[in-house]
Amino acid sequence: MENITKIPVTIVTGFLGTGKTTLIKNIIQNNSEKKIAIIVNEFGDIGVDGEILKSCSIPNCPAENIIELSNGCICCTVADDFIPTVSALVDMNPQPCHIIIETSGLALPKPLLKAFNWPEISSKITVDSVLTLSDAEAVSSMRFAPSPEAIELQRLEDNSLDHETPLSEVFEDQVNCADIILLTKSDLVDEIELKKAKDYILKISHRNVPIIPNTNGDIDSSLILDLEMQSEKDMSSRKSHHDRLHNEHNHNDFKNFVLVLDQIDDLEVFTNKLKKLLDKNQILRTKGYLAVKNKPMRLLVQAVGSRLRTQYDKMWERNDTRESKLVFIMEKNSLNNQEIKNLFKN
Repeated sequence: MENITKIPVTIVTGFLGTGKTTLIKNIIQNNSEKKIAIIVNEFGDIGVDGEILKSCSIPNCPAENIIELSNGCICCTVADDFIPTVSALVDMNPQPCHIIIETSGLALPKPLLKAFNWPEISSKITVDSVLTLSDAEAVSSMRFAPSPEAIELQRLEDNSLDHETPLSEVFEDQVNCADIILLTKSDLVDEIELKKAKDYILKISHRNVPIIPNTNGDIDSSLILDLEMQSEKDMSSRKSHHDRLHNEHNHNDFKNFVLVLDQIDDLEVFTNKLKKLLDKNQILRTKGYLAVKNKPMRLLVQAVGSRLRTQYDKMWERNDTRESKLVFIMEKNSLNNQEIKNLFKN
């Protein structure tokens, strides 16, 4: 081990909907002694993932320590976005003692890992570990991602993306670059499905790494932080389908629609409308938050397909604008934006 003080970096990778943001939020809240900075590889018109993390509102990770990269897949924009961002974080005063990177659902972890050997940053930071989050039910059913359609949306929306590959191959790359694999949403599968997911990961893995079932991002931080893996120095054993990437043209067949509303008077009525909308339409991803009348806390809303989850996540501050904001990601011709507006008018 080199006797050089470098800022440790944890890379959190996995497909959309596997629970990356939830895990990171729990890490922040359970490590109040660490000054943490976060890089979020966000897509879309509104940075909901960044907003969720900023809502932690705790001293060890102030809002200015959370930087969103919205110009495209982080593994494809390393020189333009990632290197300058890391350099800016390293130069902060006070300097963070740990950096967490949440990649997009399509990011190939190996090209990102290689970037840590670039001269501009190699003497300042090191990869503490690469964490891959895998949805237990999706892996056991060989879909690999909770919503393959939403992953395709990300692919088509990102003009900088220079790889177009099957989900199975991206998944293998995620597995084979990982130092630890978290099988998320393990409470939603039975023992047979969980074993099937583990067995498949073991089958495709070229390295013997821990596979840990996980629910709601709740995990002892000692299992995933301060591991001192120096992962960037171990590139040869991390096999990849995509060491040589080729350019592909993208087609924008999907759209994001942002719905902004005032406070919600009747949450039950609103939720029933939302469930009906998700059940009857091909909406790939829904995320955002609601201001519920007479409630002191903001209601976080997340859905993959028709699978809807809500929870109160933060207190409204005195200067906050109490409004509701939801992002709907869907096929361009599947639903008219005005239909969504009309549904939630009253």
